[in-house]
Amino acid sequence: MTKKWTGVFPAVTTKMTQDGNVDLTATQSSIHRLIKAGVSGVIVLPMLGENASLTLAERESVIRAAAEVTKGKVPLLSGLAETNLSAAKANAKLYETVGAQGLMVFPSLGYKTDDRETAEWYKGIASASSLPIMIYNNPITYGVDVTPAVLKQLVDTPEIVCVKEETGDIRRVTDTYIELGDRFSVFCGVDDLIVESSALGVTGWVSGMTNVWPAECVEIFSLCAQEKFAEARKLYHILTPSFHLDTHVKLVQYIKLAENLVYGAPEWTRAPRMPLVGPEREHVVTTVNAAITALDRRDRKAA
Repeated sequence: MTKKWTGVFPAVTTKMTQDGNVDLTATQSSIHRLIKAGVSGVIVLPMLGENASLTLAERESVIRAAAEVTKGKVPLLSGLAETNLSAAKANAKLYETVGAQGLMVFPSLGYKTDDRETAEWYKGIASASSLPIMIYNNPITYGVDVTPAVLKQLVDTPEIVCVKEETGDIRRVTDTYIELGDRFSVFCGVDDLIVESSALGVTGWVSGMTNVWPAECVEIFSLCAQEKFAEARKLYHILTPSFHLDTHVKLVQYIKLAENLVYGAPEWTRAPRMPLVGPEREHVVTTVNAAITALDRRDRKAA
């Protein structure tokens, strides 16, 4: 599982009961569905998985439950989101013992590190376990940007193998390759930039909406990998309005509602997140239903 990561790695939503408890059975069912649809890996406890809202015991239970489903079929990564280095190192070790085969590591949630501090944060976590690491680079949300200059400081840290690129600046993909060659895998971390990012050579996609339409997202990525961009764009145009939902501050509620509409998964989240209501809910329902209709039309035409 330490070979170079490629392909579609959904950022898995953590299913909840209506009263806000973790629903491990529903979470396992969704992971099984993703694997069956052909994803190349799964990431539990991402931001989309409400990592920060779960207790440590709950996070451990989610990783264990996911490992029961993946069983070595695809790499199982866990999000690692902590405020201080001591806790991050301790939990990197813990997550390895309960079944994680890799880590998607957030910057410190308690402090906006400068470049030197950011590099030391990742080096410190890398030293805590043998797990390969994907850097979660989302400066829009977390205020810390792992630039090519920061990545240069991490070249000699072999555990760090990948960066999830979520700056929203499509030029960053090319800049990273120019500065660092193929030292790090570069994954697209923004659903509505996947075709553009694929044209620039990303090797994978950490995707939120793959929870909703796994087979179709795998198809888009596969077409792009084969440089069949004209075909990929046809499907991309159908799904992009829904992919835009992945970039909103309420992406957890949006994507869980979309999962509910498409295959009946529970839409519930943990407070302070609340169920969508009114025009906002109607917008998500209308957007997702439009994609459902367009996909059905596409599939009937293909048949």
